[in-house]
Amino acid sequence: MKPRPILAALAAVALLAVGCSDRGGDGDKSEDSPATANTVAPSGDFGDLKNVCQGGNSPSSPTQGVTATEINVSTFTDIGFTKVAEFDDAAKVFADWCNAAGGINGRKIVVHMRDTQMMQVRARMSEACKEDFAVVGGRAALDAQGVNDRLSCLLPAFPAQVVQPENIASDLQVSVGGENGKYDPYQGYYQWLFEAYPDSKGKVGLLNGDSPITRVLGERTRQGVVARGGTIAYDDLYPIAGVSDWTPYAQKIKDQGIKGLQFYGQYQHLAKLEQVLSTMNYKLDWIDANSNAYTPDFIELLGKSASFQNNVVDLSGFAPLESAASNPAVQQVKDLYAKYKPGAEANFASLRAFSAWMLFAKSAASCGDQLTRKCVYEAARAEKAWTGGGLQAPIDLSTPGPLKCYNPQQATEQGWKQADFKPDTGGTYRCDAPAFEVTGGAYAKPVTLADVGKSMDDVK
Repeated sequence: MKPRPILAALAAVALLAVGCSDRGGDGDKSEDSPATANTVAPSGDFGDLKNVCQGGNSPSSPTQGVTATEINVSTFTDIGFTKVAEFDDAAKVFADWCNAAGGINGRKIVVHMRDTQMMQVRARMSEACKEDFAVVGGRAALDAQGVNDRLSCLLPAFPAQVVQPENIASDLQVSVGGENGKYDPYQGYYQWLFEAYPDSKGKVGLLNGDSPITRVLGERTRQGVVARGGTIAYDDLYPIAGVSDWTPYAQKIKDQGIKGLQFYGQYQHLAKLEQVLSTMNYKLDWIDANSNAYTPDFIELLGKSASFQNNVVDLSGFAPLESAASNPAVQQVKDLYAKYKPGAEANFASLRAFSAWMLFAKSAASCGDQLTRKCVYEAARAEKAWTGGGLQAPIDLSTPGPLKCYNPQQATEQGWKQADFKPDTGGTYRCDAPAFEVTGGAYAKPVTLADVGKSMDDVK
C-alpha cells in the first residue's frame, strides 16, 4: 500500500488534470439504456452538425474493432482513483443517443471504459491495442505513460483532454482543444487581465502545488506572464496535498502587495486560502482559479469570498455552460444528459468530451463502409474550422498552432457569468490572442511515430 501522503498527492494530480472520469472496470462496455429502444429513432443531428449518427448498411469488417454491426472504442478514465464519473457519463450519453439514431452508418458504438486507476495507463492501453479501433472522448492524468504503446499499435486517439507535455500534439492524435505544446495557450487571457487590471501587471503572484504536472504549468506561467509584460513578484510552492493552515501563504501575498494571483491546485485549497485572505481584508484585483474551478461547488466553497474576491477562469474557447439559453449545442448536451443519464449533470468536461465524440463520429461517418484508422484520422485532421456543432470557437485541427480564442468567466455569489472581456466572435469569444513560444522546461517534445519506429505509411 502507498503511504497516505503519496495517495493524497496522486489524487491532487488527478483532480488537477482538468484545468486544467468515470465509472466502470477494465474493458467495461457501455450498455444501451432503455431509451434506445424507442420505436422512433431520434435525430442524429447535433448543434449545426447534420446526420452525425444515422442508420445505413455497412457489411464489411475492414479493421480491428470494426465489424458489420459494431465499432469498438476505448474511453480512458481515472475513475477508480478519483471517483469522478464525468468522462464515462459523457461516453454513455453519447453512445446511447448515437446508437438510438442508427449508429455510425448503421454500426453501433461499443464503448470500453479503460479505468487506469491512475497508475495503470499502460495496462489499459495494452488492452485497447488488442481490441479497439480508436481511443475517444476521455482523459488520463498520466496520459504520457501510454503514448508509446498507443503509437506502437497504431491506435488513433480523439481525446477530450490531453494533460502531460509528451502527449500534447503527439502523433496519430487529434485533440479538439487544438493544443500545441510549443505555445503558451493563455496569452490572450493574460492580455485581457493586464488590460482590465493594469495595476496588477507588476504584481503577479504564482502559488503552485508541488507536483511534476504543476511545476511545468508554473514554468509556462512565468514565461507567459513575462511575455505579456507582467512581472512575477511572488513565486511559491505548497505541498500538492494541501496544508492545514493557509495563513503563512496569505500573509506573504498581502505583505508583497500582490494584485493578481495564478493558483495551481485543487479548488478546495484555493477556497481555504481565499477565506484567510478575506479575513485579513486583503482583496486582489484578480485570482485565476483555472478552469478546474469552473464548477458550482467552488462558488459554494468560497462563501462570502465569492463577492469579496474576483475569481476568474479562462475556458480557452469552449462555450460556457451558462450559455445554454443562446447556444443550442450546449442546451442539447444538457437535454441528452437528462434523457440518457438522469441524475448526472453535464459539466465543462462534458462539453469537451462531446466535442471529441462528435469529431470522431463525423470523421468515421465520412469513411462509409470502409472505415479504417487512416481514414478516420485523416478526416478529423482535415477539419479547419471545427466547432463541435457549436460547443467551441472555430479551431483549425489540420495544423495545431497557438490558440487564438479565449473567453474568461467570472465567479459571483449567484454563479458563473461571462467576464467583461470585449468578445469579438459570436458574442462569446475573443480571438485576438498573440502567439508566444515557450522554451526550456516549459516544453517537452511530443512522442512521434518515428520514436517507436513507425510512420504514417504503417497506418492502414
